[in-house]
Formats: sequence, C-alpha cells, structure tokens
Amino acid sequence: MKLFTYTSALAIAAATVLAAGAANAQTRDQIRIVGSSTVFPYSQAAAEEFAAETGGPAPIVESTGTGGGMRIFCEGVGPQTADITGASRAMTESEWELCKTNGVTDVSEAQIGSDGLSIAMSVDGPDLNLTKGQIFQALAAEVEVDGEIVANPYTRWSEIDPSLPDAEIVVLGPPPTSGTRDAFVELAMHVGCNEFETIKALEETDEDRWDEVCSRMRQDGPFVEAGENDNLIVQRLQQDPNALGIFGYSFLYENQDTLKAAQVNGVAPTFDTIADGSYTISRPLFFYVKNAHRGVIPGLAEFVELYVNEDVMGPGGLLAERGMVPLPDARRAEVQEAVTSGAQFTRYGG
Repeated sequence: MKLFTYTSALAIAAATVLAAGAANAQTRDQIRIVGSSTVFPYSQAAAEEFAAETGGPAPIVESTGTGGGMRIFCEGVGPQTADITGASRAMTESEWELCKTNGVTDVSEAQIGSDGLSIAMSVDGPDLNLTKGQIFQALAAEVEVDGEIVANPYTRWSEIDPSLPDAEIVVLGPPPTSGTRDAFVELAMHVGCNEFETIKALEETDEDRWDEVCSRMRQDGPFVEAGENDNLIVQRLQQDPNALGIFGYSFLYENQDTLKAAQVNGVAPTFDTIADGSYTISRPLFFYVKNAHRGVIPGLAEFVELYVNEDVMGPGGLLAERGMVPLPDARRAEVQEAVTSGAQFTRYGG
C-alpha cells in the first residue's frame, strides 16, 4: 500500500488549518490514540508499522481503558483532542450522546477482529476447568447459598466445589472503566448467575435487583482490581502460581511460555475456539476515528488505511501475529470499505 509521505501530510494539514482560520489554530505532528488496554497492543503494532513505512513519528498510543478512552475521545474536535479511541466493546448510546454534545458528530467505527477474554494463570499453577456458575461464585459480591442471596462467603476454590483446588481465590481483573470488565460481566457473570434458581427468578420479578446481584464484583479481597495495565497482571501471575488474571487473549498468546488458560465449560481460548464461538467468553474489538481530523492531523487518513489493510488486519497479518482473531473475509471487506471512505457511525441513528 502506498502512503503519502509524512512531510506531504504535514504540509496539507498546515494548509488546511490555516485556511480554516480557526482561533489559535495549531496542529500536531503525531496522531493521538487512546482507549482499551486490550486494543492497545494492536494499535501500538499498527503505530510502529506506520512509522516504519512513512519515516514519520509513530502515533502516540495511551492505554486509558475503553470507558476512559470514550470520555477523552468525546471531549471535542481539534488538535488538543484525541483522534482515535480503541474499544473492547461497542460505543454506548450515552457515549455517543456525549460526543454529539461536544461537537464530535462525524465518526467512523471499525470492528478490527474478535478477542477471547482469558482467565489465565502461571504454567506452574493447577489446571482449571470452570463453569460460569463457579466463576460467578468466586467473584460476585453476593451469591446464592441454600436458596438465599447472601454476601459471598467463599475464600477458597474448594469451598465452591470440592473438585477444585484447595487454594485461596485470588483473581486480578479490570476496573469498572474497562470494556474488558463490561464484557466479562455480560458474558461470564450474567450467564453464571442464572445457574442459580433464586437469582434467576429475580430477572422476572425484580430486574434491577437481578442486575445488581449479577453485575457487582466482590470487594472483600479475592477479586483485585488491577488497573488498565494488563502487563502488570501478567507479571503478577508469573510470580504467583495460585493467582488468576482476566485479560484479552493477546496477552495470553504473547506469554504462552509462562502462562496457560483455564478452560470455561470445557473449552480453552484459542484462535479456532474464539473464531467459531465455542469459547463463549469472546467479544468484538473496535476503534473509532474522528473524521473531522482527517486531512488536519498529519497522516491520520493514511494511518487508518494502514490499520485496516490486509497486511495488518487480515489473516496472517500484523494483528493476528499478536493474538487477534481476524474477521471473516466478507465482513472484513465491509469494514475496510466503510472506514477508509469515512462512513458515518449510525448505530444510534447518527
């Protein structure tokens, strides 16, 4: 793929800003990307490839979490604001309303692939095969015991099921601002809680209470909010064979010499099980680009084009080498066409 030179893009950007006559008009010489810690390594890889191809500086990539990235992205339009945000879930309607309120009305969405939420541990730790019900029992603030909903009493895996290791429950996971946390709650906790009759009945009789019970993670020690830096979770797991960590498949894939995954309902996360849906804790990954910044921020349009091309996003591409599960061919072609042409985000009516 042929890209503009960085110098040419900078000249075009400067001319565009001057022509607009904006007050205190300034531009940047680097693209700014914020967002999901799961998408971070993919954006970082694309940024490094862009710098290698153009000879210009690599885009700045910050791991702020999906929710934090959306807030930053939606702050407004202009060189003082972010150009792209990565997301481990789709933009919500409230986030889109925030964007529109601040004048961010022309946005394109790119689904870049799929990812499995791994529950990982050191290769020196015990092999685990967990049901979603057991995951819920280990991590929820409230659980069902003898038909009653009570504060979670479990501190060891064997207390949940005697077939599980007689080891302390220690699970490091993402904070509430993380899209990984949102996806884990939806795909694991909500499904797991409905394995218990009293809790499941609440979904019909008191949906707000059901949501509270099924969504709220415990805060008494066994679940540790480990921040947005998944590499720190990886380091902790490598040091503690009894600890588990929750993060995107790419971090497991990149550290498979020292980490292994727990099975969920008998299935471990792999490229194939994530792609075919048999590993059921999996979700799509996205980035969103501010179209008003194309042609103003040097190289932005060209970077977006690179990010979604076959050498980066396709099978055997740069992202797949880092653990991304590529989209099917037809869907990938749709995304490539939409994002390179600047198609408007319309999930909530535009």
